[in-house]
Amino acid sequence: MKVIIGSHNPTKIEAVQEVFQQADVIAMDVASDVSAQPFSDEETLLGAKNRAKHAVAYQGATLGIGLEGGVTALDNQLFLCNWGTLVDQKGELYVASGARIPLPEEVSISLKKGYELGEVMEYYAQKKDVSKKEGAIGVFTNDYISRKDMFIHITLLLKGQYMFNNK
Repeated sequence: MKVIIGSHNPTKIEAVQEVFQQADVIAMDVASDVSAQPFSDEETLLGAKNRAKHAVAYQGATLGIGLEGGVTALDNQLFLCNWGTLVDQKGELYVASGARIPLPEEVSISLKKGYELGEVMEYYAQKKDVSKKEGAIGVFTNDYISRKDMFIHITLLLKGQYMFNNK
């Protein structure tokens, strides 16, 4: 089985490798076709769908996986949101989402001014490459849940649905 993950982000790649240990997992830089900072569940999900569809189009791919992080508004507050999709060669689409936590107001203000969450988190946490390591979820959960953990959970949900429908 050849699984193409539509990203070069290490947290996303490692999550897919951990869940699909028996597969040949290949990372491909594909377009999400959404803004660099998705600002709703709908846009974040669309980015994940686009990544998965572009990934499965690569020659020899069995499955394409798209993982996308974004923010969404609920009750006048911004929350982290994460979506994943898996597409097989038949075009069957599987969808899953991750947990949500509220963002501090100072982070939300920067996002509303047009900054991307990754750059805001580097400033906020005084760390480099937060989006490629613990992610905002890791910072705001005191490393109890990392970005990789979040994407592992989503990828397990995707694989489970795929396996259920293909038994």
